[in-house]
Amino acid sequence: MGRNYLIAALALGAGVIPSAPARADTRAGVDAWTKGDYAGAVKEWQVQAAKGDADALFNLGQAYKLGKGVKQDLIKAEQLFAQAAAMGHLQAGDNYGLLLFQRGDRQRGLPYIRAAADRGDPRAQYLLGVMHFNGELVPKDWVRAYALVTLAQQQGLPQAAGAMAQMDQHIPYGERQQGVQLAAELASQADATRARQLAAVDLGSQMPNPVPAPVRGPVVASAQSTAQAAQEANPVFTRPNDSYEATRARQAAANPVRVHQGPPPGVTPPAPRPVAAQPPRPAPAPAPMPAAGGSWRIQLGAFGVAANADALWARVKGRPEVAGHPRLNLKAGAVTKLQAGNYSQAAAQAACARLKAAGFTCVAVPN
Repeated sequence: MGRNYLIAALALGAGVIPSAPARADTRAGVDAWTKGDYAGAVKEWQVQAAKGDADALFNLGQAYKLGKGVKQDLIKAEQLFAQAAAMGHLQAGDNYGLLLFQRGDRQRGLPYIRAAADRGDPRAQYLLGVMHFNGELVPKDWVRAYALVTLAQQQGLPQAAGAMAQMDQHIPYGERQQGVQLAAELASQADATRARQLAAVDLGSQMPNPVPAPVRGPVVASAQSTAQAAQEANPVFTRPNDSYEATRARQAAANPVRVHQGPPPGVTPPAPRPVAAQPPRPAPAPAPMPAAGGSWRIQLGAFGVAANADALWARVKGRPEVAGHPRLNLKAGAVTKLQAGNYSQAAAQAACARLKAAGFTCVAVPN
């Protein structure tokens, strides 16, 4: 990645599902679909969609996107997602934004990507993080980029690991450390936003549309990558009493996001960016950043042989989760507990999450 540039290709996900129960006819369609009766499912959803049922509009959009029970029609799928999104259907808005992004209409898709990322959707966090890294449509912000992709990786999005590895090569360790701390703040904000929006759905209140009302007119979905992604994606339909987290886990497993080093098939790559336009960033300073201070520690292991603790510290001390934090050796009889100190509670928990994702053992503990 000589130009410090990440390119993300998106396999369209089906979105997440609010916890409010579905209508009986919408449930009947889901049951029919599960049994392989795609035409029967579509028939059920068409009746309710004509009455303005948001769940039915969303599920019917899924059917048109996949071409099951009806002839595949991505334009129709996008229109159905747009209608449901305008009614406050959260996952329809996510799908609509991802579909816009996939076919190249990123400017219109960006508000939906932001809204989904604010709720903690890992696909949206990944895409927004890549955009912040590249400075596309959003300000170049490597700290925020690292934080967002960190959150996507922590939620099990495997393709985020590739982006993290590339970012580790180009983002100075000080900014990476700030990104880990910011990730904890963004995760807390996402929990609050998601709880507030889902509570509004559960109470049947009219949620303010978090993004501009979508355009419902015909759109041209000619990008080959969009059609291919739509064929590959697995559906996640509205089910009664599904929780947000359970559905999001099913969605992440069924509809991965892919990172690759070239443009999607059929899409003309952007013109190369002039290298001289931005001077190269300086190499990281050899001395670690001073720790911000705090009353929490992270414990990396307990060893009967002190040399083993030294070996582990040599492996982790340069990582952004640990750099700038003092090493602490706590004796417990013949055992040496290897710890790093001066964390806030949120920073310690975020650092452990990142270290665990990288294969290390880590426990956040108070002083």
